[in-house]
Amino acid sequence: MASSIRPSLSSFKLYNSSYRSSVSVSRFSSFRRFAYFGSAVPQSQFFGLKAASKSWRGESSGLGVAAAGNMGQSSTIASQESVIDWVKKDKRRLLHVVYRVGDLDRTIKFYTECLGMKLLRKRDIPEERYTNAFLGYGPEDSHFVIELTYNYGVDKYDIGTAFGHFGIAVEDVAKTVELIKAKGGKVTREPGPVKGGSTVIAFIEDPDGYKFELLERGPTPEPLCQVMLRVGDLDRSINFYEKAFGMELLRKRDNPEYKYTIAMLGYGPEDKNAVLELTYNYGVTEYDKGNAYAQIAIGTDDVYKTAEAIKLFGGKITREPGPLPGINTKITACLDPDGWKTVFVDNIDFLKELE
Repeated sequence: MASSIRPSLSSFKLYNSSYRSSVSVSRFSSFRRFAYFGSAVPQSQFFGLKAASKSWRGESSGLGVAAAGNMGQSSTIASQESVIDWVKKDKRRLLHVVYRVGDLDRTIKFYTECLGMKLLRKRDIPEERYTNAFLGYGPEDSHFVIELTYNYGVDKYDIGTAFGHFGIAVEDVAKTVELIKAKGGKVTREPGPVKGGSTVIAFIEDPDGYKFELLERGPTPEPLCQVMLRVGDLDRSINFYEKAFGMELLRKRDNPEYKYTIAMLGYGPEDKNAVLELTYNYGVTEYDKGNAYAQIAIGTDDVYKTAEAIKLFGGKITREPGPLPGINTKITACLDPDGWKTVFVDNIDFLKELE
């Protein structure tokens, strides 16, 4: 559900990872090196189609130019259809969401004791001065999980106004809220039916100020069920996520009384899969992203084809597809039209990394 827009805090330190690493503000410009190993490969190499501009060598006559234009347009359409078809068939799922916290042990304690998550693994990277912790409701090879990042010496981040909340499905919202209160957690919206509907929800905040929406549902295989982000043009975003990411528009709801519209997108039904909730607030086209939220990681069978599809449909590649140094996991990173970052990870390499 769309939560209210809150004023941003002051910026502190920027972490901008391609997959697992962190960089400070003073090193941000060097992140360009992360968009790095591996070179861009023409789309035609991956999808067996030549670029429209090269598909026809028209003669200088008007007829030749017209024919060239028509064939070029046909080639472009054929190319897009081929890419969309591959993207839809690609085996994709949401792997994890990455964000930064100021006290890792404090956050782990809150998530495990108040939200019922399990600490799946934790790793310290002293040479890069950061630590990761992975938490969720099931193993990483089959569940959407949270990846927390603690950067040495940084105890506060700016969440901004663009990030919305995470969604967690629980069987009894009221009981969950009482437990959170007993543990000293902050409840920002008491349990009750959602505005304009019957689903019982509540909102809480974790120690770093990240909001969680608690949704009352029956048993589900994916309790960590939503990531809500705000966008400036909902139709543009839906088009991008459907074509470039291969997501399905599960539902769309307009709330004129409260002046916002939401769209739920994902790789399967909401009651069994984690989904992306995009929110458009009437008249708002830009937001402050802060430096707290990082990215979502998605699995794919081919990071190279994925990168070309993203380029074709207007996304910006920030890390060309290829293996990460040291662990050889193949990834590619991109920005959507609103600047939200996503990392695509090779499915086979991801499972090997978990081993």
